Amino acid sequence: MRKINFNAGPAALPLPVLEQAQKELLDFKGTGISILEHSHRGKDYDLVHEEVLALFSELMGLPKSHSALIVQGGASLQFAMLPMNCLRAGQSADYAVTGHWARLAYEEALRVGAARAACDTAGLDGKHTRIPRPDELLIDPKAAYLHITTNNTIFGTQWRTLPDTKGVPLVADMCSDILSRPVDASKFALIYAGAQKNLGPAGLALIAVNRDWLKTARTDLPDILSYAVHLEARSIYHTPPTFAVYLVGLQLKWIKANGGAAGMEKRNSAKAELLYGTIDRLKDFYRAPVEKTSRSQMNAVFHTPSPELDDLFCADAEKEGIAGVRGHRSAGGMRVSLYNAITLDDVRTLAVFMDAFAKRRG
Repeated sequence: MRKINFNAGPAALPLPVLEQAQKELLDFKGTGISILEHSHRGKDYDLVHEEVLALFSELMGLPKSHSALIVQGGASLQFAMLPMNCLRAGQSADYAVTGHWARLAYEEALRVGAARAACDTAGLDGKHTRIPRPDELLIDPKAAYLHITTNNTIFGTQWRTLPDTKGVPLVADMCSDILSRPVDASKFALIYAGAQKNLGPAGLALIAVNRDWLKTARTDLPDILSYAVHLEARSIYHTPPTFAVYLVGLQLKWIKANGGAAGMEKRNSAKAELLYGTIDRLKDFYRAPVEKTSRSQMNAVFHTPSPELDDLFCADAEKEGIAGVRGHRSAGGMRVSLYNAITLDDVRTLAVFMDAFAKRRG
């Protein structure tokens, strides 16, 4: 029996996507061989590849000024690749430090060139429980770009509205909320997202970039690290992770069939409302540390009255077929990831378990 998978990433994939991949694994569309075996230069894979780029562009609502890219390595590579391409000598980039991954992106930029923290929401305990207020975000008007992490998976915070950069190019790590809601892509110079949360399996990142902005990028990089090279090569500069790209394509089709980004937002809002409603209703037992206006619709973080009860909660949930609810080691407690593939029924099952656990252990 399949468990309910609330893992933060690699995360749940929609069951229809898994079933279609299983069905086509040995014989992809009557070709007689698996998609795993197809040449990345062959016409059969090329159709898959081009469809992924087109679907991603469509679902993101990319304007004509922007192009989609597929790059291996996930977001951690982008932490370095972004400043290597877009932070020239004599420039500095601004970073909003709102969580663990936002800090890593900032620290990686410091290894490449000049960068500064436009804000840092860490408390005295090192934890991030809110998104900064507009007056706390001190942007250098001469910055090469402002980098934000739109959703912070570990601490469970999310930007609900975009910051006013006053003309500074906006760059976003959208790993954990890409296509979970509509965004105005025209407001971004560059968006990147590892696939393993809302788009497919681990191993690649999808990127949306403004081509005019990219014209200012450095041209003295190794080809493999150059956005411009990948763009010119249609994201097939070298062998792409073909099976992962194929699975992303299946998931993008699933998103489109379920109403696109707007449809995902409706689903995700209902799931978040149910889960946070359960936490707030049982506030004598469960505690959510994040300020309500900063709560993530993708990753809900909460605690019981003690670390020992947190451990019991995770163990008992696993026995009930509910997997992946243990919080990150730096945040503790529980973390429930509500990515696109999670259903409202999955959250209902969790809410019933939470009620029962609170009555039994409270």
